Amino acid sequence: MTTTLSTTSHRPSAQHPGRRRNRPVVPALWRQVVRGGARGEEHAVQPEPDRSAYTQLEIYEAVLSAFDRRDEVLDVIAAAPDRETAVRRVRGLLDVSQGQAVAIVDLPLHRFTAGTRDRVRLRATELRKALTR
Repeated sequence: MTTTLSTTSHRPSAQHPGRRRNRPVVPALWRQVVRGGARGEEHAVQPEPDRSAYTQLEIYEAVLSAFDRRDEVLDVIAAAPDRETAVRRVRGLLDVSQGQAVAIVDLPLHRFTAGTRDRVRLRATELRKALTR
């Protein structure tokens, strides 16, 4: 008896046109801000690809709150048995939305640095100013 293994891709295909890939909740812009943007342009304003500016600002503010309480946040995440529990516990700890908690839990540990915090704070300030015009 011969068994063949099917190799399926997680990408949408012509066979499954209604099927979407699971996209990360955190948009490309967030990853750019955390990584510092383009080289040589630390303070460059990046365009908003797929999130309203208000939602993006909410995420930045939640992440800044997580930075302020980083020891508690990291303890809650480390003690959680799985990702969903970590998200739920971060929501309770910081009183944030589901999307905000997911952004915090998905933030790599090596990004909890002063440089990242400064970039996020700068971007949040820029967004706040743009939204109040």
